[in-house]
Amino acid sequence: MADRGTASDRATVSRAGHPYASGHRGIDIRAAAGDEVRSPADGIVHFAGIVVDRPVLSIDQGGGVLSSYEPVVTSLQEGDVVRRGQVIGELLPSHCTSGACLHFGVRIHGEYVSPLLFLGGQPRAVLLPP
Repeated sequence: MADRGTASDRATVSRAGHPYASGHRGIDIRAAAGDEVRSPADGIVHFAGIVVDRPVLSIDQGGGVLSSYEPVVTSLQEGDVVRRGQVIGELLPSHCTSGACLHFGVRIHGEYVSPLLFLGGQPRAVLLPP
């Protein structure tokens, strides 16, 4: 993915709280449609396909960690091995008002956690009222 500043500059939490509530679970990282999306760690493709109306890619990163990315179009298939830094797909236009953003979600043993914990040790984020 193209460098667009620090993780804290790029990431916004749409719905914080622990555990994550139903709906939007993760963060949106500002990016441009067409940007390459790269794997943050070694893993095995757990899922690559359409969920509702968006292409989603999920990677089992071992130790119970499952990361997911959307809307990402990919040629990868379930069971494919990926390496840290490998291009895993291309970002499509999305629900963000800027036209495109990468939705990044993380589950540990099935429970959603803040992806910010995986981006440089950011403490738990709290969504402030408008």
